[in-house]
Order: sequence, then C-alpha cells, then structure tokens
Amino acid sequence: MRENWRVEPPETRYVKTPDGAHIAYQVFGDGPFDLVYVPGFASNVEYMWRLEPFARGLRRLGSFARVVVFDRRGTGLSDRIDETNLPTLEARMDDIRAVMDAAAVERAALFGSEDGALLCAVFAAAYPSRVFACVLHGTGARGLRAPDYPWEWSAQQWDEYLGDIDRQWGTQDMADRLAASSYPSHAADAGFRRELASFLRFSASPGAAVVFETLYRDVDIRDVLPAIQVPVLVAHRVDDTEEPIECARHLAANIPGARLLELPGADHFPFSGNQDELFDPVERFFAAAHGAEVDFDRVLATVLFTDVVGSTEAAARMGDRAWRDLIATHHQRVRSLLGRFRGREVDLAGDGFFAVFDGPARAVRCGLTICDDAGALGFDVRVGVHTGEVELDGAAVRGLAVHIGARVAAEAEPGDVLVTSTVRDLVVGSGLVFADRGRRSLKGVPGEWDTYSASAPDTASAI
Repeated sequence: MRENWRVEPPETRYVKTPDGAHIAYQVFGDGPFDLVYVPGFASNVEYMWRLEPFARGLRRLGSFARVVVFDRRGTGLSDRIDETNLPTLEARMDDIRAVMDAAAVERAALFGSEDGALLCAVFAAAYPSRVFACVLHGTGARGLRAPDYPWEWSAQQWDEYLGDIDRQWGTQDMADRLAASSYPSHAADAGFRRELASFLRFSASPGAAVVFETLYRDVDIRDVLPAIQVPVLVAHRVDDTEEPIECARHLAANIPGARLLELPGADHFPFSGNQDELFDPVERFFAAAHGAEVDFDRVLATVLFTDVVGSTEAAARMGDRAWRDLIATHHQRVRSLLGRFRGREVDLAGDGFFAVFDGPARAVRCGLTICDDAGALGFDVRVGVHTGEVELDGAAVRGLAVHIGARVAAEAEPGDVLVTSTVRDLVVGSGLVFADRGRRSLKGVPGEWDTYSASAPDTASAI
C-alpha cells in the first residue's frame, strides 16, 4: 500500500443526464486505469471527506487508480427525485454513463457497495465494452426473503426498518445503532458517530431514504447474473449482520467465473474495519484485469416484439391498398416511438417489429404506447417483452432471449403487453403495474415462464 499518497478534497463538478438530472461527481487519483466508485444510496461526495474512515478509503482507491465518485440522483449534491417519477434501473445506469463520459472514461473498473453494487452488476452485463472488471461489496442479488432465497430480511423486518427510517433518519440514536450494526470497528468512537449522523442528513432526506431502501427491498437481479461476462470479485465480511455471507456466496456461484473474497469481521461498508484486508486484494484484482482486451459479442438487452392482430381479415375488409397505406402509417409511427424510447429496430417481419432496448422500463413503455397508437388507428397489436443475454452479430441480434421474447408476444392478448418475470423484477420504481397472467410453456423454449400483463398506473384499474 502506498501510504504516502494524499489528496485534498477534489472539486465537485456536475454533468447532466439525457433526461435532465444533474449529477454531482469528483475525479481524483492518478493511477494507470479508471475506477468508478458507485456508492449505496447514502452518499455525499463532499461530506465523505470529513469522515476519516471514508476519506482513508477514498485515498486508498486514488493510490492505484484515477477515481470517479458521484452522488446518485436523489442523494447528496445531485438533483432531488420526484417521488411521483422514481428513478428506473436504466435511469440510474444513465447516471454511471453520464459521469464516465464527463470524466472522459472509455473503459473502467467498477466498485460498488450495497445497492450500488447491484447497479454495477447490471451495468457490466449491459455494457461490457465499457467495463474491464467489477467488485461487488456487501450486497445480495435480491432484497426480500423468498423460499429460494432464505437469507434476506423478511417483509416484517423491512417494514420495521423502513418505519425507523421514516421516523428517525439522521438522528443520533439511529446513527448510533447504524454504527453498531454496520461500522462496528468504529462504534466506540463518539466523534465518528456524531459525524455519521450528520452524514446521513447530508446524504438524503428521510423521504428519499425510504424511497431508495424500498427500491432496494424490491429488486431482484438473479436472472441477470449469468449474463455478466467481465471479471468479478465478490467481497464480503463473514459476520456481516446487514447482508449475510450467504448472499455473497450466492452471487459468486451464479456469476460465471466470479471470485469470492470472504473477509473476517462484521463491518458492512467497505470504508470500515480493516481496509487493507479489502483493498490489497482489490488492487491486485483490478491490476490483473486491466489491459485485457476482450471483444464482447454478448450483452444484456431487452427485446420487444409486436404483431398486428387480424391483419388478413382487416385487409379483406378494407381492401389491400387501404390496408397497406394504414400499415405504412403504423410502421412510420412505430419507428418514431422506437426513437423516443431509445429502441433500435432489428427486423420487420410482415407487420410486426423486432426491436432491442438497453433498458426494460423503456421497452415496456414503448410497447404500451405502440398498443395505444395502434388502437387510435383502428386495430390491435400484441406485444411481448423479455430481458436476457443476446448475441450481437453486426446489426443482427440472436440468442435464446430473442426466441423467448417472440414466444411471449405470441401469447399476448390483443392490445396487451406481456412480459416475463425478469422484466417485472428489473423495473422496480418505474411506476408500471403488472397483473399475473400465469406460468406458461413457451414453444421451443425450455422450462416454464411466469408472465405478466403490463399497464401504466392510470390504466391499472381496468385490469
């Protein structure tokens, strides 16, 4: 470790995301590669330098990398969120891309903790060409206990915790309890506990804290894990009471080629406890991965298929010329909608589109808008949406996820947007509403698939 490396608190800058959010970020360090640190929701890029354990951790990262650190939207010095329009997964990934672009980072190592680590995992799966390695610290793939994921908090534990945040966020009492459970190595330090209480207040309001922890509770990225191709190190302390070690073991077991670093102690956050035990192997891991050039032909993507309902009957009723003119108008309008929602047309087979998106919420909203627009033209379409790993071959998109998306579309009712459980689990916070449409066998696709009909909130009562 290079103990002599020091840094004054760096200048805070701002970058504007595609949807207009201002994100506060800092750049420091002079190492041979770029590293983006993605914090949990509680962050403040300026106040972190006032807490010595945090500042020491940041200095250590800056001793071996050029570091970009930022406050996610709704936290710290970044723009506040509108609680009627919560940040979707793809919006939060846009924050990462925005600060990378602003800091002239082409390809970086990602280091994330808590729900920030989940963003790193999904970002690495969706944009492998921009990530050369990833460290996931103190997190799990799912926030809520389930029969096949028994280690996490129960719904009752989450309700109690969210109630505490609502009533006591930023109080000294809550900071003392958080220090004992998450920063036990520093819990006896009264000065640290006082600064921690201030840090909580400076990082987020009580309402924002409830929102972000609720999003963390409801997330489930287990279906994404097999699509991660970049080298991954999962780091966790074995006696962590916030996230049991089983969560880390599950992550490492389900990410291809991932390594698991089990550390002694109970400190939940990376900037707490014996930092050398964590950052020494992290530095070696990133150094080994840096410079490895890999061409990625597989990425995590969301596929959307549309199909016009009853086209043969409509053509017979209207006449071929009138029907062709109507469908030409439909195609023009669908292409405009794909542009609005950042989708890319891959193919047009007959009257139906095959498109790909880098975010599931945008794909679902695009599908809903396509259905509404077709209805205004006087006919129905059915839409299927699925998120999974696809192969890229020039402009072509292939793979099992493509077949699943097409089969889901074939199962949809007229005017319906049918999605898989993978899509539903990844759009937490989007405001979209889902009605269970049952488990189905999809022709030519192994296993059974849970399906859901999507709607916007204002149409949910009609389901």
